[in-house]
Amino acid sequence: MVKCPECKGEIDVEEEDLDEGDPLSCDECGADLRVVGTDPLELETAEELAEDEEDAELFEDEDEEEAEDEEWK
Repeated sequence: MVKCPECKGEIDVEEEDLDEGDPLSCDECGADLRVVGTDPLELETAEELAEDEEDAELFEDEDEEEAEDEEWK
């Protein structure tokens, strides 16, 4: 049993059958979830994951810009 990070409702799943990256859906609130850790089982909403990916892309873009600036010096 794991709790939904959105509504805190309990989701009845076989934890040993899940792998990192597997999608899930909360029966109570309908949130789209993904497994981000398996020991212990940890879930994030698809929205949180999208925000994390956007943040990572921003950092990568900033690093590339800094590297280009260094080349001009």
